[in-house]
Amino acid sequence: MKKLYKSTQDRQLSGVIGGLSEMFKIDVSLLRILTALSFFFTGGIVLWIYIIAAFVLPTDKQLSK
Repeated sequence: MKKLYKSTQDRQLSGVIGGLSEMFKIDVSLLRILTALSFFFTGGIVLWIYIIAAFVLPTDKQLSK
């Protein structure tokens, strides 16, 4: 079973997008562009989801312990 986590290798801000790209096997650059576009088109809901995920999700190093 795949688990969602924050990436420590592929991170720009907190690693949420890097973890999503590893989970879904999507290019991280494409996912970052889609996320940035969705920030504008959803009225900020995606931004709140990202902020919550940044605080709640464990990092990949925490999962490997």
